[in-house]
Amino acid sequence: MPRSVAFSFLDIDPRMFEPRVRAILGPTNPGKTHLAIERMLAHASGSIGFPLRLLARENYDRMVAMKGERYVALITGEEKIVPPEAKYFACTVEAMPLDRPVEFLAIDEIQLCADPDRGHVFTDRLLNARGMVETMFLGAETIAPLLRRLIPRAEIETRARLSQLSYAGPAKLSRLPARSAIVAFSAQEVYAIAEAVRRRRGGCAVVMGRLSPRTRNAQVALYQNREVDFLVATDAIGMGLNMDVDHVALAALNKFDGHQPRALTAQEIAQIAGRAGRGMRDGTFGTTADAPTLDDEIITQIETHAFEPLKTLAWRNSDLDFSSVETLLDSLGASAPLPGLAKGHDAVDHITLSMLVREEEIRGLADTASRVRLLWEACQVPDFRKLADDSHTRICARIFTHLAREGRLPSDWVASSLAQLGMAEGDLDTLMARLSAIRVWAYVAARADWLDNAAELQAEARRVEDMVSDALHESLTARFVDRRAAHLIRALDESDEELLSAVTRRGEVVVEGHPVGHVKGFLFEPDGATVKEEERRVVLRAARRALGAEIPRRVSMLEAQYAGGAWRYRGSGEAEARF
Repeated sequence: MPRSVAFSFLDIDPRMFEPRVRAILGPTNPGKTHLAIERMLAHASGSIGFPLRLLARENYDRMVAMKGERYVALITGEEKIVPPEAKYFACTVEAMPLDRPVEFLAIDEIQLCADPDRGHVFTDRLLNARGMVETMFLGAETIAPLLRRLIPRAEIETRARLSQLSYAGPAKLSRLPARSAIVAFSAQEVYAIAEAVRRRRGGCAVVMGRLSPRTRNAQVALYQNREVDFLVATDAIGMGLNMDVDHVALAALNKFDGHQPRALTAQEIAQIAGRAGRGMRDGTFGTTADAPTLDDEIITQIETHAFEPLKTLAWRNSDLDFSSVETLLDSLGASAPLPGLAKGHDAVDHITLSMLVREEEIRGLADTASRVRLLWEACQVPDFRKLADDSHTRICARIFTHLAREGRLPSDWVASSLAQLGMAEGDLDTLMARLSAIRVWAYVAARADWLDNAAELQAEARRVEDMVSDALHESLTARFVDRRAAHLIRALDESDEELLSAVTRRGEVVVEGHPVGHVKGFLFEPDGATVKEEERRVVLRAARRALGAEIPRRVSMLEAQYAGGAWRYRGSGEAEARF
């Protein structure tokens, strides 16, 4: 090689090989998640953190379809599917395996750094989680100013929404267009609205953050397969869950955020409303039920995607001191080190730790740095049940006590706890509570370092969750879906043509494959099972269309019989036609 072109690797600027950090920001539906998955699969390995277990599962299924089960893993608090050859990881943000080096790493919904409850986890990932080659943060543009300040070398790219989102105004539940999602902010509100939709529109699917992926997928399938035309959901759908929704209607403009009732922010409304429209198809949003009309200023902000930038991000110290319980608590309470960061609400794990260290037995067992670390891990078992009592604290205390004294959890304790939850009977609230409790034990069973037979207990947790999930889906469907009414309403609304109908020899009227009643002479009697007024109106409307040809046929028969003298007379002198 000529001397003039010779070089040494020592002459190369090491900054040329610094990992690339990108932020892809913008409103809902600009294709951010699609881009991240595409970029990740172009690398040899990668990991994406999602804000919801449901979203992690949905994208895991997408990635499996593209790369195969051998190379894709799912890691959430309560579910771990990690094949030996796994290269790509779909995770919840909290469960990301940060000790596993990957070429590509992404965090979805990065604006959740500002959430006072969970934000400290997202902020920690923003500041500390990196891919070896490329890192990507996805989210709303409101985080851009703080992101520039905290990560100066990040490349920020803003993407526009692929379709238009416009305000359609308020509408009654009975006037909402088909393919609408109606959003409420508590389970009881969801149930009440779902019941009203069943009465007026034939039924709906129900989606809430507390549902298991299995129940959620089964409910969404009802909607996607057009067995029903309406979806009633909590604001969990705002976090990127993809469904074929044309219109989003908010049934309230305030919610209880876990601490107090408050009004929704314009950004929160936009996040939810943005589920309307998909790809290049436009969407609309509005209000319904008891929700007031949106202010003009908020409407303009949502339609133009222009919101106030975030002022602070939630932060909690992740460099913890496990020398003693006192130093651990002190390090958890450390002040934020940079402008733009601020302490959020004390998380459940911090509160649980504060309660347990008051107990003499716990403090006595937490006498070494390794035991203090073990106590902290026990306190991090998620409180999915949220019962507002000390039952979760007691579970964490028992976990720590067993681990500190015996090094393992008793398998029969975990197995019996799961067995007590493996029942399919109960109302909606009972089944929902049972699922939340199963999630706690699924999290425990996923800790292979805590159990001798973790794989066996994980399988049992999945079996029990699947059984209760199926029962919950069946219960939701039985309560909120009237397939006959939904089918008839769609047929009536979508077509001016004559419905597919028939009248049997016994006078039974069948419309679009559904028996709706009987016709005797010129009188129609609805099905005896149709007892509710709303259902009777649907049946009568369908029968009126269906009998549009049958009644004239009977009139013609009557005229022909009259002309031919085909009459007989009752004793009272009343004439009766025979047909």
